[in-house]
Amino acid sequence: MRKYKFCFIGAGNVATHFSSELKKCGHEIVQVYSRTKEAAKQLADNLQTSFTTSPESITKNADIYIAALKDSAVDQVLTQVEFGDKLLVHCSGSLPMKILSNNTKNYGVFYPLQTFSKNRKIDFKSIPIFVEASSTDNLQVLEELAHHVSKSVTVLDSEKRKSLHIAAVFACNFANHCYAMAAKYLESKELPFEILRPLIQETASKVQEMHPKEAQTGPAIRFDENIINTHINELKEMPDLQELYNSISKRIFEHHQEKQ
Repeated sequence: MRKYKFCFIGAGNVATHFSSELKKCGHEIVQVYSRTKEAAKQLADNLQTSFTTSPESITKNADIYIAALKDSAVDQVLTQVEFGDKLLVHCSGSLPMKILSNNTKNYGVFYPLQTFSKNRKIDFKSIPIFVEASSTDNLQVLEELAHHVSKSVTVLDSEKRKSLHIAAVFACNFANHCYAMAAKYLESKELPFEILRPLIQETASKVQEMHPKEAQTGPAIRFDENIINTHINELKEMPDLQELYNSISKRIFEHHQEKQ
């Protein structure tokens, strides 16, 4: 495929992994923007390119601009940039595509459905990519680009993408918060989090083959009050965990009383 010149507006987790993958595939990253000099310089150095901390100084010498910013900053930053007719893309799961319509007539979405941490390697080819664009030509560019970096590419409109993002928050962010709460509790009892890793691994493995509802185990399914009340009483010194335990236990029981 054609090799493009990219400017990354943002230097966080998504920008770090996405820009590195594009460079590996032969594309050129001509500039990195971040409001934080340290973040901009670190990513630019890794990519062997230039950086700026001023939106007004963002280069005009890119073919495609990738806005990999937190949602609340997208409109605030992009309104300060002149894009002309260049293709502008955001990477958000929740923001509608049309939020970019005042910046350029050529715009779209490139949403990688994965959790990213800067210093953790990830196989980008395995990440599902969801694209949307303002025109057939722009969609073709984004689909080609997505196929260049991933084996899983789907065209998805803004409403469906928002629904997907909500589900991802439950499956990833909320699940990880439960891991963090388990770690907090174990630390209070001078027990290592590592002893839970095989359990976490098997829980994640099961849902590759079973519906999550079928994979659910534990006292909350049958609402075993003796066990649940014992646990809740044990958590009285940690009211945040006590509340979470009680709420989720009730929801698990209610969910398993519902018809499939």
